[in-house]
Amino acid sequence: MSRREIVEVGHPVLRERAREVTPDELRSDSVQRLIDDMVETMRAANGAGLAANQVGETLRVAVVEVRPDNPRYPYKPAVPLTVIVNPVIEPLDEEVELINEGCLSVPNLRGEVPRHMSVRLRYTDREGEEHEEVRRGLTAGTFQHELDHLDGKLFLDRVADPATLTTWDQFERFHRDDFEERARRIVERVGS
Repeated sequence: MSRREIVEVGHPVLRERAREVTPDELRSDSVQRLIDDMVETMRAANGAGLAANQVGETLRVAVVEVRPDNPRYPYKPAVPLTVIVNPVIEPLDEEVELINEGCLSVPNLRGEVPRHMSVRLRYTDREGEEHEEVRRGLTAGTFQHELDHLDGKLFLDRVADPATLTTWDQFERFHRDDFEERARRIVERVGS
């Protein structure tokens, strides 16, 4: 395993739609190594997720993991390491909340993004097993964020009000407490 460079906003690969991964490709050493590298890269950067586009690969692969001790996202419910290949997501209802998001490919910037609170997620795991799950709340938002990457979109494209854009320092100073309270209410009401 090795850490890969995380490409930043402005790099053309972040605007490309990633292509589907075939079963043979998924079993290949190169794709399995990519997955391992993505996990290591995400963990080293204290991310909650990482899509293949973010390390320069246009394959429909992403990893999500929220550890309880993650300093970037202490308000997010824990999510065990989940490798999603060829994911498809669909909203289960019309409920949407504004989530304050950041992104490893958009360093030092956060903003409010509307996200569906209940989604159905279908994907293949790294062993080729198919899954169908319902994800709710902030966790649903995390998976939507990663799928956006695979479609060539950044959270910046979905920011509801540009006035909510803030650097991390200013988020910590002026906005974190309010958002963490809102996040707690979302988790209490909707779950994770």
